Amino acid sequence: MVVDKILGHLGETEKEVDPVRIDWFERDKKRLKKTSADGVEIGICTECPLNDGDILYEDERKIIAVEIAETDLIQIQVNDMVEMGRLCFEIGNRHLSLAIKPDCVRIPYDAPTYEYLKKLGFHVEKVRERFTDYTECRGHAHSVGAGGHHHGL
Repeated sequence: MVVDKILGHLGETEKEVDPVRIDWFERDKKRLKKTSADGVEIGICTECPLNDGDILYEDERKIIAVEIAETDLIQIQVNDMVEMGRLCFEIGNRHLSLAIKPDCVRIPYDAPTYEYLKKLGFHVEKVRERFTDYTECRGHAHSVGAGGHHHGL
C-alpha cells in the first residue's frame, strides 16, 4: 500500500486501530517504508511532516495511524530564566532539537551530552517518552571570518 496524503487525525473511534510506529526523527522524511503492527507494508510519500495520530488509511472496520515511538530523552529541570538561558545556550551550541516546557527542557538522549550537562550542574534525568512538540535544530555552517567559528559540518 502507498500513502500519499494524511486523511485526518485519530480521535475517539470504534474501529480497530493498526499503528505504524515511526521514530521522532523520521517524521519529516518525504519517503518511508514501514510495516504496521498487523503486518501491512506501507510506503509513505507525503509532503508534510507526520504527527502522532495521523490517519494513513481508513475503511469500514480499520484505521492505520501513525504512532511516534517512545525514545530515550534527557530531561533537564530549570528553576529560572537565567538557568534556562544558560541551558539553551549549551544545547543550541550543539545543534540539538529540543522540547521546551515551563520548568524543563527535553532533548534526545546521548551519554556524552547527559554527562556534560550534569558536570555543568544541571539537574538531568534520563526518561523514556514520545518526543513530540519539539523545535528542530538543523546543523549549519558558521562563517570562519570576523570572530565566527566553524563546526566542521
